[in-house]
Amino acid sequence: MKGVSFEDFDGASLKVGIVAARWNDEITLSLVEGCKDALRECGVLEENITGLFVPGSFELPMGAKHLLEATDVDVVIAVGCLIKGETMHFEYICDAVSHGLMKLNLDSGKPVIFGVLTCLTEEQAKSRSQGENNHGIGWGKTAVEMGLMWKKRLGI
Repeated sequence: MKGVSFEDFDGASLKVGIVAARWNDEITLSLVEGCKDALRECGVLEENITGLFVPGSFELPMGAKHLLEATDVDVVIAVGCLIKGETMHFEYICDAVSHGLMKLNLDSGKPVIFGVLTCLTEEQAKSRSQGENNHGIGWGKTAVEMGLMWKKRLGI
């Protein structure tokens, strides 16, 4: 079976930032709700969840950097959806966003969760953003696991 299993985490001490792209907002808003559902399920307090929207996925690294620098979040989830079109634009944006978010992980020292769907069709994006298959749920749980690991490493 594909996927990852998660322990039961107590995220009550965590502060989580979510930066989401408005492009493909039917998909991204559903993914954000999946993230929030998972965060609440893991005990993250509603007042400890903050977020902002950026125009598209290309802007996610800058939005995540802003949350890391301007707030006291322990972890950021970057949520976007890229759907392949007829040009190379998809490949360039996927590459730039994934590298930008990974660099931010390493440079900031705080976890930045890659919550970007990279799909070939709109149907694939919809199937990965709704119901039990909403990938935002896994990203929310990943944020709690990584945020707790980061705080434990620092002894806080």
